[in-house]
Amino acid sequence: MTVLIDQPIWPAHDTVWAHIVSDESLDELHAFAARAGIPRRGFDLDHYDVPAHKWHELVELGAHPVGVREFVERLRASGLRVPQRDRRGGR
Repeated sequence: MTVLIDQPIWPAHDTVWAHIVSDESLDELHAFAARAGIPRRGFDLDHYDVPAHKWHELVELGAHPVGVREFVERLRASGLRVPQRDRRGGR
């Protein structure tokens, strides 16, 4: 079981953002986020949005950095990916 983190390259709200996902379960992801102090409002169906200033802290807590391509491939392979077409209606 691994929590993955991509690079903080996604601009929004006057900063850039990274994402964390689990390659195993949402329970693992939520537990990691809680330990890291990431609020539940940062959860977006299959990932958490995290601001760039938290990136190094999350890696130190055990998130495994990967490139965007690997991030998406491993999320899809986990069966936890929520396709864009299914995101309507929010969190």
